[in-house]
Amino acid sequence: MKRGLIAATGVAAMLVSVAACGSDGDDDKAGADGFKGQTLTVWAMDGSTPDGWTKDVKAAFEKKTGAKLKLEIQQWNGIQQKVTTALSESDPPDVLEIGNTQTPSYAQTGGLAELGDLKKSIGADWSESINKSAVYDGKQYAAPWYAANRVVLYNKKIWAEAGIKDTPKTRTEFFRDLDTIEKKTDAEPIYLPGQNWYFFDGLTIGTGADLVKKDGDKWVSNLADPKVGKAMDIYKQYQSFSKAPKDKDEATPQQGEIFAKGKTGAFIGMGWEAGIAIKANPKIEKDIGYFTIPGETAGKPEGVFLGGSNLAIAAGSEKQELAKEFLKIALNDTYEGQLAKEGGVIPNKESLQARLKGNPAAQAAAPAAATGGTTPLIPEWAAVENAPNPVKTYMTAVLTGKSPAEAAKSVEGELNKRLSQER
Repeated sequence: MKRGLIAATGVAAMLVSVAACGSDGDDDKAGADGFKGQTLTVWAMDGSTPDGWTKDVKAAFEKKTGAKLKLEIQQWNGIQQKVTTALSESDPPDVLEIGNTQTPSYAQTGGLAELGDLKKSIGADWSESINKSAVYDGKQYAAPWYAANRVVLYNKKIWAEAGIKDTPKTRTEFFRDLDTIEKKTDAEPIYLPGQNWYFFDGLTIGTGADLVKKDGDKWVSNLADPKVGKAMDIYKQYQSFSKAPKDKDEATPQQGEIFAKGKTGAFIGMGWEAGIAIKANPKIEKDIGYFTIPGETAGKPEGVFLGGSNLAIAAGSEKQELAKEFLKIALNDTYEGQLAKEGGVIPNKESLQARLKGNPAAQAAAPAAATGGTTPLIPEWAAVENAPNPVKTYMTAVLTGKSPAEAAKSVEGELNKRLSQER
């Protein structure tokens, strides 16, 4: 998952690192003697490996195996093509961090090693919602590493001015609070542009909707499903409290910069987006609060899109067993918990969420992770999100007057065209 600016409040540092490789007979001998003299190459993304975690995992790995760990930092720009090329070559990196929604594409090409044995040995209590993206065609092709999802960032000063004493526990209460802010203050209740697509995706997860469906052997648009329409109606209710443009997304302009002006009651975004606001206006830091996006009923958060990263082993690696040793270390409770604490990300086990204590944004995100989801986990989906994303076009169409059914019909051709593109 690609990250933006890390929040000054310690809210984020998205992690990355991974596992790797193939094996020959000598690698089957676990222990320092079996791997001595070997070097494991791990690709991690820029800005994703906290210093403390990296130091400790490296030391533990080298002590246990006798091998060396070579960490190579990669840039986000162009990474998908770089990984695709690397996995097709004879000497790929052993371990790679890969975006969770990108995993199906790499698995389909045969570039990733199957990790069913690893799942059995260390993955019995991986969170199902986070692990789902690491499975393709019924087989485990990666290990879930961490996730991150959206929360409500709100201006405590504005909410107090409106006389609101507590954060909402249901969607209805949230709408009531936004209405109160609109009536009792001069602030914009919520900043929500018309194309905050990942928030909308979360709403579809909450309504049980599927964005695509199978038609014979092809995937086609399912935007006409009433469940998708219900999610869009919910989005429209939220957007009615905002003056944001209906044809722009949350990065045009950056919603954190809008929030920084101190005239917005709330926005829905990643915890690290607080850093954008703080950079633009340091004084606003003391006024920023966070809460879980509330769902229809108390105790059940809204559906959210789970971004994140998986750790994968290249099928072409000659150090398969050594790579698995790395994964066993990187993903054990000690270091997975350390990752959550240092990076402010959701760990791959619910039992480790206690390590998020002291990080208010991460604590607000964690409750929704268990019922969160992703975009369709099919290789064909990648082309859909290329600009102009037809789902964003659908959203704007609804917000400017079309019914969900009419809007779905207007983009169906383009969406189906993208789903049928050669990969």
